[in-house]
Amino acid sequence: QVQLAESGGGLVQAGGSLKLSCVVSGRTFSRYSMGWFRQAPGKEREFVAAINWDSRRAFYGDSVKGRFTVTRDNAKNTLYLQMNSLQPEETAVYYCASQRHPFGVATLRKIDYDSWGQGTQVTVSS
Repeated sequence: QVQLAESGGGLVQAGGSLKLSCVVSGRTFSRYSMGWFRQAPGKEREFVAAINWDSRRAFYGDSVKGRFTVTRDNAKNTLYLQMNSLQPEETAVYYCASQRHPFGVATLRKIDYDSWGQGTQVTVSS
């Protein structure tokens, strides 16, 4: 059974930074592309960032480009999201997700991800 556990969320002032982590178990982490998504109250879950299984490609949602960085440590089965210059409108629950098929190219489509964590709350105060 695949399990994903996010951590690192919290309360931060506008302009501040946070680094999220996601530890994956029950699956050979190094074979799967991974993604980060977020969901604000009353809104749909939206794509934030994704990274290929081999780290050769990473891409981002338009609103976070240049401020967020997604990385992974396959030796530690861990995915990361470094978030800088956070804004109040980015207050949301942040989720990590693992793609359905091994060795696939990272995508932004939720349907391509079959395993999700419980999420970690990020609150940005103004």
